[in-house]
Amino acid sequence: MKDEKQPFSGSRQRIDKWLFFARMVKSRSLAQVYVQNGNVRVNGERVVQPSHNLKVGDRIELTLERRDIILVVRAPGERRGPFEEAKLLYEDQTPPPSETKHLTPFEQAQRAPGSGRPTKRDRRAIDRLISDDD
Repeated sequence: MKDEKQPFSGSRQRIDKWLFFARMVKSRSLAQVYVQNGNVRVNGERVVQPSHNLKVGDRIELTLERRDIILVVRAPGERRGPFEEAKLLYEDQTPPPSETKHLTPFEQAQRAPGSGRPTKRDRRAIDRLISDDD
């Protein structure tokens, strides 16, 4: 009788499957698109083949829409399980996001004098200045 499961100790796995199992992307086809577009690097080398095989210890740099992620492969995946199971597949080495100053809504509403479209008051002052020259 043939055993349908492959032994995973020390084996390799396709990068698109691993990204899907590790819950880095929502679907395997989306993982293939990320790889083909050059958004994935393995051990510093750009990978464009979704069939590229990963092994334990490989370092993956993944460029997503809003952030960059750096992962080290701990184990190949068997299935797309819950998050708790998926995070056992990798070690996250992503640096913490840089501290950006969050503006309050009041600070966002203010603008620097002279920037942007003039206000009604600014327009009247400009009109007075122009009419005084004549």
